[in-house]
Amino acid sequence: MSLAACGQAGYPQSPHNSDRNLLKIPQLLSGTKNGAYTEYNLKIQNGTSTFFEGRSTSTIGVNQAYLGPTLQMDVGSIVKINVNNTLQEDTTLHWHGFHVPAKYDGTPHQTITPGETWTAQFEVRQKPALFWYHSHAHKQAGPQVYRGLAGPIIVKDPNRLEPDLPNTYGVDDVPLIVQDRLFGNNGELVYLRSMHDIMMGMQGDTLLVNGVVDPVFESKTELLRLRLLNGSNARIYDFKFADRQTFLMIGSDGGHLETALEMSQLRLSPGERAEILVDMRYGQPRQLIAASTTNGMGMMDGAMMGDRWWRGNNRRDTDTSAFNVLLIVPNANLDSSPPVPTTFKKHAAIDPGSAVKMRQFVLRMGMGMRAENGFTINGRSMDMGRIDERVKLNTTEIWEVQNASWMPHPFHVHDVQFRILDRNGRPPAQHETGLKDTVLLAPRERVRLLLSFKDYADPDTPYMYHCHILEHEDAGMMGQFVVET
Repeated sequence: MSLAACGQAGYPQSPHNSDRNLLKIPQLLSGTKNGAYTEYNLKIQNGTSTFFEGRSTSTIGVNQAYLGPTLQMDVGSIVKINVNNTLQEDTTLHWHGFHVPAKYDGTPHQTITPGETWTAQFEVRQKPALFWYHSHAHKQAGPQVYRGLAGPIIVKDPNRLEPDLPNTYGVDDVPLIVQDRLFGNNGELVYLRSMHDIMMGMQGDTLLVNGVVDPVFESKTELLRLRLLNGSNARIYDFKFADRQTFLMIGSDGGHLETALEMSQLRLSPGERAEILVDMRYGQPRQLIAASTTNGMGMMDGAMMGDRWWRGNNRRDTDTSAFNVLLIVPNANLDSSPPVPTTFKKHAAIDPGSAVKMRQFVLRMGMGMRAENGFTINGRSMDMGRIDERVKLNTTEIWEVQNASWMPHPFHVHDVQFRILDRNGRPPAQHETGLKDTVLLAPRERVRLLLSFKDYADPDTPYMYHCHILEHEDAGMMGQFVVET
């Protein structure tokens, strides 16, 4: 299969154009071998970042001022991660998408107080894919992630059992952390100005990609692998190229698809990831954009201008609802890439008959923050002291999730990678047939998920399930489950 590509007239031919910022590639942290462990040392810290010339912004980062390094891990390795909190507030660090013991999951139950170092250790049981880490502090995940407390994780197979793919980090294998933010006139981040920002989730008018506004990247290879992460607090994006040229999707949240899919548009909600291959052999620049989707009330952004500074050049696409994500400019002499793979390992067949139990989860939201009329799952708002569900180790279940509200919600489950059985009784689209940990539900939609609970049991320490609009999570649209023997 080949990728369609054609030129995009009017874009600069050099990545050093004065109106563009070079894409920052997160530092790659592979850890240090220490006996049986591969050890990582992370420091959560306050920082000052410059997103716009002449304006400073107070931020949070991991080992740096904003965001954190890419943690590279091997399948089967045993990792030990030391997380030092130098903030003046409690926090946590959650390994989103990872299958780990509950006590190392980084939920609100694993609070890291100021000055404390918390250590998580576990075997990497994931398939090769992009995952991420971020704050999951109780009622503070939204503001902490918004200020920068997040970073990518890339899991690799040391035995290279998958087909050849671009894998030179920062050259032909590039993570893109996509986040919308709102800035005040002084350059500071603006967060939760009104009840509207809680109801809809916090949305901004400026797009940051790896902490850069309107970035450009010089491709030096014929084939470019982009690992997309929707790291926004609430905004849903349709990723596409400006002139509708196609790309290949090769992976979703938890690993590769069985078959590479040629696509012209891909929707990702907060927390979701995807891997795509971009063909640069035609020698023309390619502009990746992200169109913002409408919510259930028929509004697009819902943000009033107010007292803030709007840079504006992050929306240079003719579609005013679309952000520029990345301008990819090919080098004049591209290095050759391996043939484009089209098939990967087959997933285990979905067998709903193996499920021993079906559970229902209904997402609702009222018009206020209070638990009794605000953000609930099965009529209950989050209570740290209450276990909502108890599941048995080494069993498979069907979870039917219903969105009974008027806006979309991304539903995330800790501990497992699930398979989507159906949406409103219909099979999922091809790009959703792989392993997932976050699924987007449209208003009034029902989705059935197949989940298997293996390896780890702890009757006292819960995992979470919740809406991944972080303001909804903080306001109570979250529940807890334990895995028991």
